Amino acid sequence: MNDLASATTSRPSPSRFAACYSSLAEAGATGVVSIHLSAEMSGTVESARAAAREAPVPVEVIDSRSIAMGLGYPVLAAARAAAQGASLEEVTTAARRCAAATRSFFYVDTLDYLRRSGRIGTAASLFGSALMIKPLLHIVDGRISLLEKVRTSARAIARLEDLAVEAAGDGPVEVAVQHLAARSRAEALAERVAKRLPRLVESRVVEVGPVIGAHVGPGMLGLTVTPSNLPSL
Repeated sequence: MNDLASATTSRPSPSRFAACYSSLAEAGATGVVSIHLSAEMSGTVESARAAAREAPVPVEVIDSRSIAMGLGYPVLAAARAAAQGASLEEVTTAARRCAAATRSFFYVDTLDYLRRSGRIGTAASLFGSALMIKPLLHIVDGRISLLEKVRTSARAIARLEDLAVEAAGDGPVEVAVQHLAARSRAEALAERVAKRLPRLVESRVVEVGPVIGAHVGPGMLGLTVTPSNLPSL
């Protein structure tokens, strides 16, 4: 992807999901938990549901109401439950519980990519503001929404730290720092957050893929916090 500004994305077709579900059934799966990014931002869930209605095995389609590791953590929760021998219903419950408890915050260098993709929701009111405004965003009801306006990138990143600590509370948590073409800043942020979270169970630094990257642009930093003490199955 050489030009993020001109990149576009498209949801997978129902036929692709149908082929995947059939392949899993042929491999011996007796049920499928299919977890996807927010339906408020993509038609992926709609395609998955269309295919699920004709699948040869039961398929539970879950709208994570999030993106990136806000989606990734529910997937991991489902995989852990499945590895423990949980039923289809129990795996589904584990994924939904994790999705509901996971919080994501992120910073972008510019709103231009989000504006062009039509995915900034109420943050659209920021576009055209003073050039020094750096927006902090979060995901509310499955949509990207403005959380705060910060004057500089340094302050925005420091505020991300504070938000992660507030979201973590006193319990054990896992934290993912996500970035696009900003690994050194992401690693530094992860180190600072770790020092402020004495009950941090696991921290990871990951670069977002091209689909998310097309909408946020280079320099994006995100923090996702999820509890690690949810009831086991």
